[in-house]
Amino acid sequence: MTDEMKRVVERQRLGFIATVCPDGTPNLSPKGTLSVLDDDHLVFADLRSPGTIENLRLNPAIEVNVVDPFVRKGFRFKGQAELLDAGEDYDRLVELFARGGLSDAPRRIRTIVVVRVDQARPLISPGYDTETDEEAMRERWTRYYLGDEPAV
Repeated sequence: MTDEMKRVVERQRLGFIATVCPDGTPNLSPKGTLSVLDDDHLVFADLRSPGTIENLRLNPAIEVNVVDPFVRKGFRFKGQAELLDAGEDYDRLVELFARGGLSDAPRRIRTIVVVRVDQARPLISPGYDTETDEEAMRERWTRYYLGDEPAV
């Protein structure tokens, strides 16, 4: 992952996690604990996602989308998930989440998901067909979220 990709993940924290259900249908679940582990891995904590975890136990294929809602840009990360629910790596990562602000992490975290990023691509809104740059996009969506401008 590039420094820009890592910056967006760390700044947003909220990622949308896509997995495959046993019947082949998609499952999409938001995760507010998404973090960068290192240059090749993302990590998130399972606090209340039994469907996501069960899907990953059966099929470790995963996609993570992270988007800055103000500039309407982000990244799509595809890879394989590794599930940790005990052991030295699990304990180390639970402690990392606890130091990062999830103070009751040892009680709340059921599973740690480590995502090996095999492919990363940018996500860019078609809004850039009409907006000139990120600053114009940020201004537009800031006005929208403040209730000063319609979305269209």
